[in-house]
Amino acid sequence: MKESARIKWLNKMAFDVELNGHHFTIDANPRFGGENQGPKPKGLLLTSLAGCTGMDVVSILKKMKIEDYQLEINIEGELTEEHPRIYHTINLNFVFKGDQLPEDKIKRAVELSETRYCGVTEMLRRSSKIKTKIFLNGENIE
Repeated sequence: MKESARIKWLNKMAFDVELNGHHFTIDANPRFGGENQGPKPKGLLLTSLAGCTGMDVVSILKKMKIEDYQLEINIEGELTEEHPRIYHTINLNFVFKGDQLPEDKIKRAVELSETRYCGVTEMLRRSSKIKTKIFLNGENIE
């Protein structure tokens, strides 16, 4: 399976991205010559990780017959000071809300995503330390 995208320069630091029929703009902040018209490329790495693992977790929990909950994933990357600036640490927080949710199954779903299914996790872990926390109704259950 092959993925592809087309990225066309618009002006200054802005590019139009076409990915599988979806268009969006990426840009830099004004400090680097952009106009902040869209997300920055490195930030998209974080959303890719959160989206990939989130989809895995939702799919796994559905197979476990767990469906009545809310899930929010908060992610933050810490960049190195030297160039090329990469995320040396990524903090990934799964925030679940719901009644009578089984901690063991939630932990297992997150673990399976991290260790087996999420390709974005596997790619990023080669250059970054990924720290995961799981919260259930405001309590850290990791």
